[in-house]
Amino acid sequence: MVFRDALNGQKKKVEGSDWESPAMADLLHHIMFQLGSSISQDFIFLQENWHLLESFLLARNISLKEFGKGFLEKEIHISNLYAKLNEDTHVIMASSGENHDSQPSDDSLLPGLPDDTALDIFAWGSRSDFPNLASLNKKFKSLVESGYLYKLRRRLGIIEHWVYLACILMPWEAFDPVTQRWMRLPRMPCDDCFTYADKESLAVGTELLVFGRELSGFAIWMYSLITRDWSRCPLMNLPRCLFGSSSLGEIAVVAGGTDKHGHVLKSAELYNAELGTWQILPDMNLSRKLSSGFFMDGKFYVIGGMSSHTNCLTCGEEYNIETKTWRRIENMYPDSSVSTQSPPAMRSPPLVAVVNNQLYSADQATNEVKKYDKTNNSWNVVKRLPVRADSSNGWGLAFKACGNSLLVIGGHRGPEGEVIVLHSWNPDEGNNEGSDWNVLAVRERAGAFVYNCAIMGC
Repeated sequence: MVFRDALNGQKKKVEGSDWESPAMADLLHHIMFQLGSSISQDFIFLQENWHLLESFLLARNISLKEFGKGFLEKEIHISNLYAKLNEDTHVIMASSGENHDSQPSDDSLLPGLPDDTALDIFAWGSRSDFPNLASLNKKFKSLVESGYLYKLRRRLGIIEHWVYLACILMPWEAFDPVTQRWMRLPRMPCDDCFTYADKESLAVGTELLVFGRELSGFAIWMYSLITRDWSRCPLMNLPRCLFGSSSLGEIAVVAGGTDKHGHVLKSAELYNAELGTWQILPDMNLSRKLSSGFFMDGKFYVIGGMSSHTNCLTCGEEYNIETKTWRRIENMYPDSSVSTQSPPAMRSPPLVAVVNNQLYSADQATNEVKKYDKTNNSWNVVKRLPVRADSSNGWGLAFKACGNSLLVIGGHRGPEGEVIVLHSWNPDEGNNEGSDWNVLAVRERAGAFVYNCAIMGC
């Protein structure tokens, strides 16, 4: 069934509502499986499950008094009930030709339900089922390809996090941690130079951006979750590589890096996924390459990196989107790898991730997970990494935030060959007994080196 997991609490992070209760799951289960029933049957169904309907209304902040005694006395029509449930939802999808007056009709998306109610049900379904939904008929195809369901999910606070990976023996694939489903992306229509050159990646909104070089120069290829295909993304105003970057919803910030001549940059740009445009931001205080970026508390940060081929930076910078200003933070990322024999330019950018507005780092030299203390501007060890990061100076390893968990993705050589292993740990569980790294998934025949990794939440 396409919508079998519509209210699986483990699938989606929902803010501001209690959709994880058994009552809510039971209600939507009944609604989905009784869509073909007549209006009278629907009325009996809702009457028999009044306590479930009550939970439904409370979750949507609709007072039971609004329905009056008429409902209990069967004095109102069931279609008016459905309309009342969704009077706060406005559908703006003229492209799919659906009904907009909150009344069920013969050409409704789901028989017996107004389209705004049906759209809510679709939005709560797993996005891995959207391609199946699109294959049912032209109306559903138009609905999915319009991208409206993702906008509705954002408004409802529904977020599913998928992992996008490119490994040494594996093209781009998406992994759904909940369903444990791997999905191969279409082949990127780039030239051989882009295919074999170093690349950087970033997920923003419903897009996966992959930055690299083609024979003609810098290029950005974009995979759209809506069209499920690759296309060219507009270039930055000042194309670059080796930059620090991160995304927040539909926007992303790219800072520093080097231009086509190898000059280290202090400039930054903002990408708007809805508009598909790049906007020049004020310059940072310092030029830096091989740094890492992240969003925390609604602000963009960049830490670490190098200002030249030999000069490592321990300071960080904070960009306030509202005031459009940068603030330098001294000793935000001390260099703990000074004891290593590898030259600074050989080490990977800082491996950092933000979970619930808390910053964590995977130390490439000590193989430890550290947590940043915002008050004291210091780092504290919280856990050992499940893999070694020092063996390759941090390269080939991904350290990412995925919902409420930290992910460590790296290669492993075993008796059956090379595999990619995804480890997860929820920092909220602390280091209590039993709170250890969990093996989330193992991908065989993928090699042992992670080239690119991005987490898409939508």
